[in-house]
Amino acid sequence: MAIIARNLPKKEKNNHPCFDKTAHGQYGRIHLPVSAKCNIKCRFCERSINMEENCPGVAAQILTPEQAVETLTAALKLCPELTVAGIAGPGDSLADDSAVETFRLIDKKFPQLSKCISTNGLGLPDKVKELSALGLKHVTVTVNAVDPKTGEKIISHIIYKGETLTGEKAAQILLSRQLEGIKAAHELGLEIKVNTVLVPGVNSDRIGEIAKTISGLGVKYHNIMPLIPRGEFAGVPVPGCDMLEAARREAEAILPVFRNCAHCRADACGIPGISDFSRKLYENKGEFRCNNVCG
Repeated sequence: MAIIARNLPKKEKNNHPCFDKTAHGQYGRIHLPVSAKCNIKCRFCERSINMEENCPGVAAQILTPEQAVETLTAALKLCPELTVAGIAGPGDSLADDSAVETFRLIDKKFPQLSKCISTNGLGLPDKVKELSALGLKHVTVTVNAVDPKTGEKIISHIIYKGETLTGEKAAQILLSRQLEGIKAAHELGLEIKVNTVLVPGVNSDRIGEIAKTISGLGVKYHNIMPLIPRGEFAGVPVPGCDMLEAARREAEAILPVFRNCAHCRADACGIPGISDFSRKLYENKGEFRCNNVCG
């Protein structure tokens, strides 16, 4: 029997706290960590299985689609305000079929919940139509560059059609797929947010260019996120408040900017900025499993 979120007006039941400023702080979302693999390698990314770090690419464990439904059932009891079931890694949500299978199960048991994915966009053109048919309503695509020369400084490689590609060619293919996927998502009526990781000295002077490129594709929000120095970019400084604000203002002159992002984990659960129930969901799960998280 489906669990219905309590105390939420019916007309607002699908409000997404990361796509609606008025919903932020009122409605909840859960990230179900079913996507272990990734099809690109960003130079700032280090995926990990732990309970300590609070950043993207980190989760307590990897769930099977069936375990994800069990976890969602428990989460709705802890946080009845949940309106969104999302998948944001800790790899890429479209690098394999885990997200599709998870949403297929969720659509049967919890049809009242809105569905959301966060992706680098490489696999988006291939799967967005199927996901839309399963009730996907929101898509976040991370676009860190719109010119290959900058893009190759941010990604070390992509895996596309079974081939590992590097350099400007990899960056160009990634960008082309991102823009194709965003366009397709818009045509299907999905709400789209674009995330951009602000990397000082790499793309910090190209934010306006990114905003202009995505502005005509139906993007609702542009979210400028400060770099968390990790991986190959461990020595790159965190963007200062002035740099971050300047980048956001540059983008905001072109399209709306979302300013409430909190660099959520891939297993986050609760009302952003108000509550987080992820530890309660995973603390009694026993040994944490990797399941090819670095694959």
